Amino acid sequence: MSWLPALKETARSGLTTERKRLEPLIALRGAAGLALVISVSLWALGPGAAAGGAFGAFQAAIATFQRSWRPRPELALASGASLAVSTFVGYLTISHLALFLALLVLWTFAAGMSWAVGPTAGLIATSNVAIMLVTVTLPTSVAQAAGHSAMMVAGGVVQASLVALFPVRRWGAHRDVLADALAAEADYARRLRHDPLARFDPEPLMEARDAAAVTPRQARRRPAELHGPRGLAERIRPVLASLADPAMGVPAECPERDRVRELLAAAATILDAAARAIRHGTPVSLPPNAVAAFRTPDTDAILTGPPHRAAKRLGFLLRRVVETVEGERDATSPRTRATGPKPHPSGNTGRLRTAAAGGTRALGRIPAVLTAGRRAAGNGTRPKEGGGTPQPPSSSPAPTPGNGKAGATRPEASGAPQPQSGAPTPSPAPTPSPAPTPSQAPTPSQAPTPSQAPTPSQAPTPSQAPTPSPAPAPSPAPTPSPAPAPSPAPTPAAGKLDGTPAEPMLRPSLLELTPVALKAMREELHRDSQITRHAIRVSTVAAVGYLLGTWLPLGHGYWAPLAAVMIMRPDFSQTYSRAVARFVGTLVGVTLATGVVQAAHPGTYLSGAFAVVSAGLMFLLLRTGQIASQACIAAYVVFLLGMGGQQWTQTVPERVLLTLLGGLLAVIAYAVYPAWETPRLRPRLADRLAAQGRYAAAVIGRYADPGGGGDDVREALLAARAARAAWHTTVAHAQTEPVRHRGLPPTAADAADEAIAHTGRVAMLLEAHLPDRDAPAVPPAAVFAEVLREDTRRGAKAIRERRVPRWDAVREALVAWDREGVPGDGPAAFVRRGAGLLLEALDELSDALDTAVLPTTDKADASARTKRVKHAKAARRVKRLKHADGPRNPKDSAARS
Repeated sequence: MSWLPALKETARSGLTTERKRLEPLIALRGAAGLALVISVSLWALGPGAAAGGAFGAFQAAIATFQRSWRPRPELALASGASLAVSTFVGYLTISHLALFLALLVLWTFAAGMSWAVGPTAGLIATSNVAIMLVTVTLPTSVAQAAGHSAMMVAGGVVQASLVALFPVRRWGAHRDVLADALAAEADYARRLRHDPLARFDPEPLMEARDAAAVTPRQARRRPAELHGPRGLAERIRPVLASLADPAMGVPAECPERDRVRELLAAAATILDAAARAIRHGTPVSLPPNAVAAFRTPDTDAILTGPPHRAAKRLGFLLRRVVETVEGERDATSPRTRATGPKPHPSGNTGRLRTAAAGGTRALGRIPAVLTAGRRAAGNGTRPKEGGGTPQPPSSSPAPTPGNGKAGATRPEASGAPQPQSGAPTPSPAPTPSPAPTPSQAPTPSQAPTPSQAPTPSQAPTPSQAPTPSPAPAPSPAPTPSPAPAPSPAPTPAAGKLDGTPAEPMLRPSLLELTPVALKAMREELHRDSQITRHAIRVSTVAAVGYLLGTWLPLGHGYWAPLAAVMIMRPDFSQTYSRAVARFVGTLVGVTLATGVVQAAHPGTYLSGAFAVVSAGLMFLLLRTGQIASQACIAAYVVFLLGMGGQQWTQTVPERVLLTLLGGLLAVIAYAVYPAWETPRLRPRLADRLAAQGRYAAAVIGRYADPGGGGDDVREALLAARAARAAWHTTVAHAQTEPVRHRGLPPTAADAADEAIAHTGRVAMLLEAHLPDRDAPAVPPAAVFAEVLREDTRRGAKAIRERRVPRWDAVREALVAWDREGVPGDGPAAFVRRGAGLLLEALDELSDALDTAVLPTTDKADASARTKRVKHAKAARRVKRLKHADGPRNPKDSAARS
C-alpha cells in the first residue's frame, strides 16, 4: 500500500463512529464523582484548586474505563496519585526551562516504555503526562502546588470510593468474557456441522484466561459459576474438533456423519444456553430437543472408536458446564448440607429450568454412556479400548467438598443409567422411588455398557461383566452424609489434566507489579524494539513541541506537546488515525463550547456544571470512536479553564492552532523514525512455527510416555496461542502500512498462516485422544517428537533467513517409524496417522513460502497462485480422506468383511 491509500484508510478509521453498547450508569457514576470534587473544591478552596481536583477525578474516572481485569478502585487510586506526583514535581521545575524540558523528556520516555507493561499502563501513563502539562500552570506557589496535588489524590479517592460503594453490574465484565468464550465454542460447533475443518479463533479463550486471574480478595468473593466453565471450555474445543474431523474420525459422507451433526447442533444449543445464563446470572434453560439428542441410545450402535469416545467426553463436559454454571457444587460442602442449598444469584436455588413438562432436570436425561469420558474428573481416568470404561470420580455417590456433585441427593448426576421416561426431580433429602439411586444396581433395561461402569461402592470391577439380574427393591433413603468417595479427585473445572488440584490464578498487587513492569521495560530496551522507538519518538516530539509552543507568540504553548503525546501510539495506523480524529474532534468540541459560552455567558459554577456534562458525555461515548471522545474532551477543557477564570478568546484559537501543530509533529516523527510492522512478518511467522512445533511435539511425546506428568502440553499450547496472536496483530498492522512486503507477499502470508493453523489443528486432535496413563507406550512417538521439535526450530530459522524450510528429518523419522511396524488400530495407529498429517501441513507451509517458483508480481499472478495452492491442498485432502481408514460401525457388513 502506497502512502496516499494508507493515509486515506487511517483517516477513515479515525473518523469512524462505531455502534457500541453504552453504559449510562457507569458514565453517570464517573460524572457524579467529578461533580462532587468540583463542588466541594469550589466551596472550600476556590476555582484553582477545583480545576486541579477536577483533572484528578477526570483522569481517575478515565482509568476505570480501561479494559483491565484489575479492580477498578486500584486503577483510580493509582491514576490520581501518579498525576499528583507528576504535577508537584513538574511545578518545582517549571520556572527553569532546561530543567523542565529534561523532566518532560524523562517523563514521556517512561510513559512510552510503559506500553511494554500493557495497553492500560501505557494509556494511563500517557494521559498523566499530557494532563501534567496543563496542571503545572495552575498553581502560583509551592504551597498551592501541594494543595492541587492533594486535591488530585482526593479526586482519585472519590472515584475509587464510588466504584466500591456503587458497583454497576458487579463481575459483569468477567461474566461477559466467559459467556463470549462459551458462545464462540457454540458457533464453532455449528460451523463444524457444515465445514469439518473450520478454524477456531482462540482469542475469546485467551480473554477468559486473562479474566480468570484475580486478586486474593477477588478470589474469595468470585461467584461460584465463574470458577470452572473456562477450564471446561478449554477441553470442549478439541473434543468438538475431534468429533467432526473426517480424517481421524467419521468419514465426510456416511450415516455416522448425520449423527455427528446432530450432536454438534445439540452441543451448540447447550453451550449457548450456558453462555446466556452466565451473562445474565440466571438459571440455565435447556431446549428439550438439545437434551433429546444426547438421550438417544443409538449413539453406541452408530459411533465407534475415537468418535464414540469423543461423543462420550462431549456429553460429560456439557453436563459439567451446566452444573458448574448452576453453582451446584456448593451443595456438596458441609456448610451447605447443614444450612440448605445456596441460593442462585438470580434467586433460584440452583435447579435447572427446561422447556420439558414436569420441570424435570434436563441434564439427568443425558445417558451415562455420554458422560463417562476419559480424564473425566481431571485425574487422568480415560476410557479403555475394548474394555470397561472407568467411571469418573465425579460420579461417586459420596459428596466431597468442591467436587461438584450432590451425592445421593442427585441420582442422575452419579453417572448411573436413568430411565428413558425422564429423570427424577431432585430434592434435598431423597426418598425411596422406582428410579434408581446411586446405591441401587441398574435394571436390565438400563444395563451398563462397557463405558458405563457402576460406581465402585457396589459395582463389579471393570473386568467383570455386570449381571442382567433385576434391580433390588428400593432401599431407604440415604442420609445427607453418605460414605466417603473412593477418589476425592477434583472436577474438570477445578483440576489440572494430571489430576492435581488447580490453584486459582492470582494477580499481583500494584506493589508486586512494580518489579514485573520494570523487567518488561528492560526487555524492550533495544534498538529494534517497537516500544523503545515509540518512547524515543514521543519524548523527542514532546520536547520539540514545547519549545515551539513557547517560542510562538500564542501563549499556552503546552497545547502542542499535549496533542502530540495524546496522539502518538506505537503503531502507524493508530497514530495517524488519532491525529485526524483529534484535530477534527477538537474543532467540533471548541466550536460547540464557544457557542455555549457566547450564548449563556456562564459564571464559575455554571462553567463547572457544563464541564461535568461534557465529561459525562465523554464517559458515555468513550467506546464509540475517537472523534466523539475528542470533541467532548475539547469542550470539557474549555469549560474547566473558563471556571478557573480564563476567557474562551484566550484558549480556543490557540488550542486549535497548537493542536494542529502537535498533530503534524506526531505524523512527521513517525515518518522520519518509523517502527514498521511489515518487516516483522517473517520473524513473527517463524516464532509461530516454532511454538506450534513445540506444542505438537509435546502432544506426541505424551503417547510415548502416557504416565508422564507436568503441564508441558498446556504450557506449549499457551505459548502457541500467544505466538498466533502476535502474528495476527502484526499482519493487521502491516496491512495499513505504506511499505513493501519485503519478501513475504500477502498471498504467501495467508497460505503460510493456513498451513501452520493446520498443524495446530492436528496437534489439537491428537491431544483430544491422549492415551490412558496405564496404556502401552508408543516408543517411536518419542523419537518423532524430538525430530519434529528440532526440525521446526530449524524451519523457523530458515524463515527468518528468507529460505524455504525443508522437512527431510521429519520425513525420515516417519519412514523409520513405518519400518518398525504400526498396528492397525489403537493409539499407535492413531498417533501415526496424525504424524503423517503434520508432515502434510509442513509441506504446505514450504509450498506457501516458495515464492521463487511461483512469483506474485501482480494481482493476476497472486490470484493464480492462490488458486493453484488451494487446488493442491484440496487434492491432498481428498487423497487423505480416501485412504483414511477411520473407525466404522462393526455391525456394518462392509466392516465385517
